[in-house]
Amino acid sequence: MTKFAHRVEGIEISGIRKAFESFSGEFFNLGLGEPDFDTPEHIKEAAMQTLKSGFTSYTFNKGIEELREAISDKFKRYNGFVANPDEIIVTSGASEALHIAILSVVEKGDEVLIPNPGFVSFAALTKLAEGKPVGVPLSEDLTMSVEDLKERLTDKTKAMIINSPANPTGAVESEENIKAIVDVANDHHITIISDEVYEQLIYDGLKHISPARFSDEVITVNAVSKTYAMTGFRLGYLAAREEYVEQMLKIHQYIQACASSISQKAALAAITGPQECVVEMRNEFKRRRDFAVDVLRDMGMEFITPKGAFYIFPRVGDEKEFVEKLRRRRIVVTPGSTFGSRGKNHVRISYAVSFEKLKRAFELIFSLLREGGRGAL
Repeated sequence: MTKFAHRVEGIEISGIRKAFESFSGEFFNLGLGEPDFDTPEHIKEAAMQTLKSGFTSYTFNKGIEELREAISDKFKRYNGFVANPDEIIVTSGASEALHIAILSVVEKGDEVLIPNPGFVSFAALTKLAEGKPVGVPLSEDLTMSVEDLKERLTDKTKAMIINSPANPTGAVESEENIKAIVDVANDHHITIISDEVYEQLIYDGLKHISPARFSDEVITVNAVSKTYAMTGFRLGYLAAREEYVEQMLKIHQYIQACASSISQKAALAAITGPQECVVEMRNEFKRRRDFAVDVLRDMGMEFITPKGAFYIFPRVGDEKEFVEKLRRRRIVVTPGSTFGSRGKNHVRISYAVSFEKLKRAFELIFSLLREGGRGAL
């Protein structure tokens, strides 16, 4: 019998992928975190022109210079911190960026503080690095609790992961809280890995705050996937001090070599091109968010109104029963426990589907309630 490496046997297939890949035919997918919009035309055109021009070879390990310059300018202009092009690596999605960031700082037995509930990759990638993920309970508003974070610090704590806006909760960290978290990290010589892929999807007049504004002991992870509806392009990037980048580049060049040349040119068009498409998508996500909040409130659901991303995270009682009853109606949602122990008896509902599909899915959920009362769920 084949014996596999313990680092692989110790993790599970993503519960997010399980939730929808078992379906075939027509169904309402409120489980997957992917914008339903088409990639903007000028970005697709850039990809096609790149193919036609024959720019299909390897690029520099870090990525093409003009893209790293554009990302550098974006960090300075939008995020409020300086990262020169040599301090940036273009990666195959934010997933690779997270992976090499964790591998570069975490050794066997090191502890990594992660939000609980939090994105599924944080714990899995920490385990693959042979580290130990330590869940930090979130505050009542689902933001990171600084006091709970402090309580979980040990002499083995090596890194912490911040995710704002957050998956699965849609919570957005305030500038005050980000500063407090950075202070804790600096005091204890802990590296912050900041996952900022939803930075452009923030509502209600709030602003995105990057921890790298207040410290250079931060690895900032981002991607074009959510902002520009480019998930299939698999194009992410990270920024950090040169010392960090030097170590991450070693891993990147062996597991990936470089990101797709075609995707890099498409990302360049996305970041430097017209941004009206971003505003339009954000406005539509907010319209869906407002609708989902109103409907779920009418259903008597308990939840915190999300301030960003495109998820809502209601409490549902028995999550397994809830998910299964929706599956019978061909509606997919993600069980809350997928995101950590404190997600139990919640579900993540994604409103990254068309408004019409969202309305129809909620009509089916509401009809289930009418048929059996509150106990039907």
